Amino acid sequence: MTATTASTTKKDEADASAAASSKYHHPYTPYDVQMQFMKTVYDVCERGDGQVGILESPTGTGKSLSLLCAALTWLRNHKRSQFEASLSTTQNTSDEPDWVVEQMLKQKRAELAGKWERREARLAVARRREKAAAASLEKGERGGKRRRMDDGPRSRAKRAEDEEEAEFLLGDGDGDETTSRTTNDDDRLSWFSAETRAMLEKAGLVAGQTTGGDVDDDDSLGQDGIKIYYTSRTHSQLTQFIAELRRPQFPSSMPQSSSPGGTSEPIKHIPLSSRQRLCINPSVARLGSVAAINDRCAELQKPKKKDSDSKGCPYVPSANPSNALQFRDTALATLPDIEDLYQLGSRLHVCPYYASRTAVPGAEIITLPYPLLLQKAAREALGIRLDRRNSIVIVDEAHNIMDAVASVHAAALRLSELKRARGLLEVYVRRFGKKLKGASRVMVGQLARVIQGLSAWLTATLESPSPSGIVDPTALLKHKGADQINLFALNKYVQESKLAFKVESYSSYLEEDVKGEVDKKEPASPVLHTLSSFLLALTNLASEGRIFYEVLPAEGGREKDIKLSYLLLSPTHAFASIAADARAVILAGGTMAPFADYQTHLFPTHAPDKMTTLSCGHVIPPENLCVWTLSSMRAAPKGTPSSTGTLFDFSFSKRSQPSVMRDLGAALLNLCTVVPDGVVVFFPSYGYLDEVVQAWSKPEEGRPPIWDRLQAKKAVFRETKGASSDDVLAAYSNAILGEQKGGRNGALLLSVVGGKMSEGINFSDRLGRCVVIVGLPFPNIHAPDWKARMEYIESTAGAAGTGGTPSSASGKELAREYYENACMRAVNQSIGRAIRHRADYAAIVLCDHRFSSARIRNKLSAWIRGGMVSGSEDKGLAGMLGTLGQFYRGKAEKK
Repeated sequence: MTATTASTTKKDEADASAAASSKYHHPYTPYDVQMQFMKTVYDVCERGDGQVGILESPTGTGKSLSLLCAALTWLRNHKRSQFEASLSTTQNTSDEPDWVVEQMLKQKRAELAGKWERREARLAVARRREKAAAASLEKGERGGKRRRMDDGPRSRAKRAEDEEEAEFLLGDGDGDETTSRTTNDDDRLSWFSAETRAMLEKAGLVAGQTTGGDVDDDDSLGQDGIKIYYTSRTHSQLTQFIAELRRPQFPSSMPQSSSPGGTSEPIKHIPLSSRQRLCINPSVARLGSVAAINDRCAELQKPKKKDSDSKGCPYVPSANPSNALQFRDTALATLPDIEDLYQLGSRLHVCPYYASRTAVPGAEIITLPYPLLLQKAAREALGIRLDRRNSIVIVDEAHNIMDAVASVHAAALRLSELKRARGLLEVYVRRFGKKLKGASRVMVGQLARVIQGLSAWLTATLESPSPSGIVDPTALLKHKGADQINLFALNKYVQESKLAFKVESYSSYLEEDVKGEVDKKEPASPVLHTLSSFLLALTNLASEGRIFYEVLPAEGGREKDIKLSYLLLSPTHAFASIAADARAVILAGGTMAPFADYQTHLFPTHAPDKMTTLSCGHVIPPENLCVWTLSSMRAAPKGTPSSTGTLFDFSFSKRSQPSVMRDLGAALLNLCTVVPDGVVVFFPSYGYLDEVVQAWSKPEEGRPPIWDRLQAKKAVFRETKGASSDDVLAAYSNAILGEQKGGRNGALLLSVVGGKMSEGINFSDRLGRCVVIVGLPFPNIHAPDWKARMEYIESTAGAAGTGGTPSSASGKELAREYYENACMRAVNQSIGRAIRHRADYAAIVLCDHRFSSARIRNKLSAWIRGGMVSGSEDKGLAGMLGTLGQFYRGKAEKK
């Protein structure tokens, strides 16, 4: 090849890369796997009509940035096509002469362009104002930290009796509230809860309305348009995503011929969160629990009697509508995170929780944590309305989405909490019982009987010979005649009357009065709110849910206790409203394999042509990954299967054998000799890790214990159940990256699959040159919750087939598949901790002969299977050491 030809080829490649990057407006030159990922996301959004994408892209491949580039590119393209389609409709349905139609189109195009320009100009002003405020803050004293101080204690002793009644007494109409407002499907306020609706109407902050009641046409752009709802597990992950959102630039949503502001347009984004994170009222925020804050917030917004001196919350948008409008514009203009919204609301003296709702209609992408999306009631309260035409739902870190669905519908209650709830209620009734009227007196009495009934059942079960089991819900309330009570009506009353809040607030008020000052300790757990949540689970108890009990032994100064738990066994029905209502649902994660469970349990009625799955390769070159299956210590003789050798079998019945634990220690000793820097070992459980460490600590004949020999080679650290992982991780990192002492080569970290080190922790570069998976971390199939879950899957197997048709697989096979998939998702997640970027490299050792079976291997992520050394399961420890020695020498030579 000549120099000219080579130069031309490089130029062509550069042009192709630039074209690929510009197609999805990726801020960098994307890898091939990123292009494949973005194309799939774009296609799923484009096809719509309930399409589902289940996409796996390994950590380190820029998954989040690829998601937003593809989705927002599609959104802007879709908006432009909708604009042209609306003009085409005008042209096709008009019977006027061509020149009249052309004039109409020109006028309509100019009208929309004018609205777009005025809106963008208004948001540009908001951006400039925020930049100026930020610059001023830089020069002056920074006030970035949240201040949630109390307003100061009031003298409780001096408070008059009528003031107590006004604040804590249940009203005669509580629990039977009606609204005179009429809403319909065309009313944009129907997006919101009744509570938010009233506030926005009062403040004049309805989309398309100013404080003076005049129509603001600029805000009608995008009101009913497409929206992307992006959700992840934690607020910190959402904050990282918002940082990625600030990198790319996207073309205008208006066609270039109609866009007066040029070809680019800033993204409109709003984050949503709970009152607990956004409340700026010190007297409310200090209550601590979500339930207490929600109830107090609602209490402050109730209409006050004319002769009442009590005041509502001074931060509601209706108290300062002009600032609320400024909040809306600033939020849409600046790509804020939750902390930014809090600071903005504090500065403008307007509630960020409610003011952020006013920005929802104008937003293109809305970020929120799992619980706010997965519960239909939470979506409605936030103003989120999914529909088949205009809603794209993206779930990031979706490998645990089924657990997340179960978690938001779970409820738990302890006997000790019931005792405290009964005490609180007795104190309240002694003070206000004679003043309660009508339904309030009846409902409080019924709640007391329910507490007595549940307490009686738990007290009797506390001495049960079985420490755990499944509960018959009909048996729970047989005591004290509680089974005759209408739990639906009782629970409705408890929620609408804010009974839990008033009772617990009165108790806190008495405690403060006795002490003479506000208690500086953490607020006590809201036991009546906990009881209310459990009653809600009882009233909504469906065939896919079960109630369990668990006896809690006395420890740490705590008395013996017993806990009731409601567990959702299947996420199908709970997730159905999202699956049915959205235009497209995309589940994305670094380790989504195996895929089958998502299809079976989240989208059982979706036809095959509605489902798209993708498992991307890694961005690292093939030579940077070495995956070895260590089935036995010795290599299998030629011509014989590996099972004839000394097997590594970590099944529950065999893993405690002294020879198995000794051989594992010997394998790790040799591995630590070959592997530089950091080695992370994942065990199947904390119990087994403790058992192995105890065995390794015993001296052997003529030799020091294995534990001592491991410490001579590498600094050894271990994860412990319930303890913080931060200190262990810091010490482990320092042992590798700091100065080496005592001739040791790096560090060894003993962790647990499913523990704190297996998710969210990055063992990149030197911190994770080798990851060892010991055994298969199957859940305890004899545990009541897993036993019930397996029985449920077996019993519902007839409707588990795709599209609702009977499944060809037996119920037992489906249950086994679900059980294995739960195990292998955890394995994939742990392995993914090691490779974090394109230049990283690591070895993966799968230590158990069962990893050599095709059934188990097929459940590993595709990129892990691609790095497997062929025939490694037959080559034993010696073969592994030789291969890994060559692998690491090759990396050292390239430095």
